[in-house]
Amino acid sequence: MTKVHLSLTEAHELAMKCLFANGCDNKNATAIADRMIQAEGDLCHSHGLFRLPWYCKALKSGRANGKAQPRVEQLAPAVIRVDGDGGFAPLGQAIAHQPLVDCARQNGIASLALVNMFHIAAMWPEVEKLAMDGLCAFAFTASYPYVAPAGGIKPLYGTNPMGFAWPRKDKPPLVFDQASSSMARGEIEICARDGLLVPDTAGIGPNGEPSTDPNVILQGAQLGFGGYKGASLALMVELLAGAMIGEFLSIESLQDDDGKGGPPKGGELMIAMDPARHGDPDRFLLHGETLFEAILAQEGTRLPGSRRFENRSKTVETGINIPSSLHQSIIELL
Repeated sequence: MTKVHLSLTEAHELAMKCLFANGCDNKNATAIADRMIQAEGDLCHSHGLFRLPWYCKALKSGRANGKAQPRVEQLAPAVIRVDGDGGFAPLGQAIAHQPLVDCARQNGIASLALVNMFHIAAMWPEVEKLAMDGLCAFAFTASYPYVAPAGGIKPLYGTNPMGFAWPRKDKPPLVFDQASSSMARGEIEICARDGLLVPDTAGIGPNGEPSTDPNVILQGAQLGFGGYKGASLALMVELLAGAMIGEFLSIESLQDDDGKGGPPKGGELMIAMDPARHGDPDRFLLHGETLFEAILAQEGTRLPGSRRFENRSKTVETGINIPSSLHQSIIELL
């Protein structure tokens, strides 16, 4: 497969031009491009420029608002709600970040309900940013129905990722972002694009048949990681990021799309906790390091998220490589 080499600056400029050409204003385009290029810099290509055509499709169809002006509302002393105005999640998250930090520090814990928006970005950046401010953070969002419930064969749940971050002193935070499904949807789509097989735990065909062919699985259903355990977590996320905050379940998001083929519209629930207000204000960071040191003492281990930080430090200098087919698709959107 031929590749096109781009510096991170060139990749960001390309994304901005494309978003402008398809109806974004500067604030919205910057928030989206920042998020995509952060993923590219972390070498998580499934959430980088690979997503740009999807963003543009939603903008071009008029389904997503490229000039969204998210609004922040305080629902309770420790509950914030942001109406995304039909735009994409990165801008709403950026606007809500400081109010959420302030609320968590004041109350010890705070939650943020993001509604009326499209979330198709990586999830670790929003929790990582909270951890950089000294908070412990969780995030949950749903998607389209891709994952079969335990024992079923038809898509019902989204891949429903969860993000978690823990602050560290003078070190990058511990961060992970993982789907409830065995594989992220984007990873399966990239395997299909590149002609690769996937593990037999990734999903099933349309009639419930086992398969390692990503194209067959994309026509069938994905599976939760660990069987029923991942499916239960996907169910939990449906309730937290859907029913509880008054947003779409995954099946309702697909109905709302009505065959347009754009990204899923829905919500995100974020929870920020101030560890200093939970009983051990003087030792919580050191206590966490005790666990991390024990993990790393075993050969072959690493802390979740550490590879992304390593990649990030390198790609600032080396840039990134994207498939020439993707580059051409992006050029055609200008």
